[in-house]
Amino acid sequence: MVSERALIAKITWRLMPFLGFLYLIAYIDRQNVSFAKLQMVDALGLSEYAYGLGASLFFIGYFIFEVPSNLFLNRFGASIWFARIMVTWGIITIALAYTQSATMFYILRFLLGVAEAGFFPGVLYLLTLWFPKDYRGRMVGLFMIFSALANAIGAPVGGMLLDLDGYLGFAGWEWVFLATGIPAVIAGIVTYFYLDDTPDKAKFLSEPEKQWLRDRLAKENAGMDEHADSGFKALINPRVLLMSLCYVGFPLAAYGLSYWLPTIVQGFGVSNTVNGFINIIPWLIVALALWIVPTMADRTENKTPYIVGPAFIGALCLVLSAVIAAPVLQFALLCVAAAGIFAGQPVFWSLPGRFLKGAGAAAGIAAINSVGNLGGFVAQNVVPWIRDVTGSTIAPMFFLAACLAVAGILVIVVGRMMADRMRRPA
Repeated sequence: MVSERALIAKITWRLMPFLGFLYLIAYIDRQNVSFAKLQMVDALGLSEYAYGLGASLFFIGYFIFEVPSNLFLNRFGASIWFARIMVTWGIITIALAYTQSATMFYILRFLLGVAEAGFFPGVLYLLTLWFPKDYRGRMVGLFMIFSALANAIGAPVGGMLLDLDGYLGFAGWEWVFLATGIPAVIAGIVTYFYLDDTPDKAKFLSEPEKQWLRDRLAKENAGMDEHADSGFKALINPRVLLMSLCYVGFPLAAYGLSYWLPTIVQGFGVSNTVNGFINIIPWLIVALALWIVPTMADRTENKTPYIVGPAFIGALCLVLSAVIAAPVLQFALLCVAAAGIFAGQPVFWSLPGRFLKGAGAAAGIAAINSVGNLGGFVAQNVVPWIRDVTGSTIAPMFFLAACLAVAGILVIVVGRMMADRMRRPA
């Protein structure tokens, strides 16, 4: 007889630390521009706005190629496709160290988005193949904890790498890209040999365990719509479009805060290395929230309070951080805001699995994430633009707070619309 708890634990220990480690590398490679910026702006003669535009082009490449990437994942399998993703983004990150002009920076950031497209939604799709729905919220939360750890690790490492300025003839910002690109290439090669595409191909599971999981997932998926393999059809699915609209505000606030936080702390008058270590604090708090909130949400059928509650708390703290001048209290509020921005997102990602499966899930999840992540493009353009116009590093927090609050309101509205639709007789 198969023990559900033992089986879920076995799968969790096999997949989640490894997938989380890959996400840690991905997030460091995605956010390394926030520290490279502290020297790269002057080195290339860019304004804050021009640099923000270059950094944000990542999200355009990501948006265009995310749905196709997830469909390729469904076709070729996670081991091959994740390996391809990681090796290519690692090579492009290394190439960023040799940037000679603004144009080259823009092109490489766009290509980095193309290379990485499909990784995050690919993992979300993979979790629908391995875990019953009652476990997905906390698994996404566990996975996203590594993004918080990436910021915690990347912050002091980024600061120390900047302080290597001139070592072996490389500028500090060049060291940031070199040291964060190489691990991605190595991890990509390991992924090809380690990762199992589906439970049926997993050598670490017994046949009874595979059958139990097969039966459980089939029972949960019974009655769902199996959307066509076309990513374009997923993009026009009404529920996918509504969830995409809801999601935009979350990555917008997340990227806006994480991209700008090192600059805010720099304004406290600290060194690059001290800046990095101070930036560990908010991400440790985020990691704790990413475990507590999804775990609580998995125990209840109504997920909405666990999505919007943290969002509204985050929005309030962003506003307070902009009106309170005391640096210590300001930073404390930004720490709570960061937790509020991230804590509800794993709960949000447990919702698509309730109406999507198979190739439809691969395309639909990618569509929601790709449209939502345009918020990253907006954040990395609007935040520095507000800074250039106002001369204040804290003024952009009003904009992020408004976007996060609107996202919370939309989740409530759309949640009620979807609930009404599900209650209607067929």
